[in-house]
Formats: sequence, structure tokens, C-alpha cells
Amino acid sequence: MAHAATYLLTKGNHIFGLDWIKKPNKQAEKRFKTFQHSTKGSEAFVWNVKEDFRSVPESWIFAHGVTQCNGYPQPDENGHIPGWVPVENDNKQYCWHSSVVNYEIGAALVLRPQKEHQELLEITTVPLHELLEQTLELIGTNINANPYGLGSKKQPIHLLVSHGVLEIQSAPAVNYQQLLGWFQGCEEGKVEGIVWHCSDGTLIKLHRHHLGLRWPVEDPFLNSRPVLVNVDLTQYEWDFIPKSLFTTFSEFNGRQFDHLKDICFE
Repeated sequence: MAHAATYLLTKGNHIFGLDWIKKPNKQAEKRFKTFQHSTKGSEAFVWNVKEDFRSVPESWIFAHGVTQCNGYPQPDENGHIPGWVPVENDNKQYCWHSSVVNYEIGAALVLRPQKEHQELLEITTVPLHELLEQTLELIGTNINANPYGLGSKKQPIHLLVSHGVLEIQSAPAVNYQQLLGWFQGCEEGKVEGIVWHCSDGTLIKLHRHHLGLRWPVEDPFLNSRPVLVNVDLTQYEWDFIPKSLFTTFSEFNGRQFDHLKDICFE
């Protein structure tokens, strides 16, 4: 079953949308649930990967870290095989993702801290090869209720944000009460969640709802920082579509806004 992808992975010169999970068909799911409720031993459930799972697009690839056996990806403990499908320009399901990626010039519209001034955010074009093997998240007008107030129905705005690029400066201790207090009482805690990047490559995510806290919140931390538009299309030998997001941002090149929600093209 496919879900609206908000997480992305660059692979070669394509952007792949995460959240196309390969799940068991009804018969296999029934057998799996029966096994889960009846077994008392340590034996593992045996899957028939060729026959037990629903079909996925031919372009689907399994995610990094998925176990393989005889060349076939194996399901996790929940019976799921996470994977990726390409974000293509002609796929309506990914129309908002496509608006921030231009395969002809090999670049994407990205929101990130400016290198010289980390407290200042910048919107800029980044070559796809620089995003190789990274995961990114799409934010904007038509994504997850638009918690950052980007754009409008008439002029939607979407951007990619690389995971891990927005670092927490005053991270709380890994303690329930301290985490709860940080999310509730700290300005920097007005975020959707925290991801710990462990030394062995493991990622551990804590979402606000894991602590019983709501999201979105009023005035999220990302909206507290000024943002500079740094989109210069003169470096590319390409005729951009006049009303594309790339073209529109280029018309505001060099302009600084107090907050993301203040960006308005109308």
C-alpha cells in the first residue's frame, strides 16, 4: 500500500519517495496474526516472499538495511518491507515533490542553515549529487497540514529539508521528565520531534505524540529564524517554466524574510 511520501532519498540522479511499504496480502496477514497469538516458542514465522505480499510498482526498491535471503528482501518483525519508488514528474501523487526537483539541471530547492551564519536559514538550489544517499523531508503548503505556514492555496510553496541539518543546540537529557519539560517549556522544543544520530549509524526518533503532546504547535521553532532566498538561475543553461517554483524564488533572489511564514509571492 502506498502512502503520500514526505520522506525522500536521493539515489543516483533520482529522488525516491519513502513510505511505499510492501505489506502482506489478506491470506498471509491472517496466518501471521494467528501465529503471533498462538505461538509460545522461539520459532520464527516463515514467509513466502514471492506469494505472501501485495504487488508493488516495478520501480520499487527495498530500503537500506532490509535483510535479504537468496536475493529477496525479507519483512521485519511486523511483516513489512519498507521501500522506495521514484518521484517522477508525470506522477500526480508526487506533484508537490516534483515542484522542488528539476532533473534537467540536476538540482533541488532546499531549506538549510546558511554556512556562514547558522542562525540564518536559506532557500537555495543544491545539486542532486550533493544529496546522494541522504534522506530529506518535504515541507510546505500541502504537506501534513502545513505547520510552518508556507505559501497559500493560490501560490503553494514547498521545500526539501535534509534530515540532520537542523541541529539542536541545547539537547535535553534522555529522561522522560526532562524531555517532556523541554518540549513544553523550551523555545527550541517547539519541534515535531528529535532524532538521535548514534555513532554506529543507528537513528532513534522521538515524536511529540510519543509523550502525549500535540503537533503542530503555534509558532514552531523553525519559524523563529530569518530566511534568505539564494536562488540564482543564471548559473544554469536551461529555460525554466515561467511560473515554476524555481523561477518564482529566483525573482526574490537576495531577499530576506523574518520568518518562513512571511514568504509571499502574491
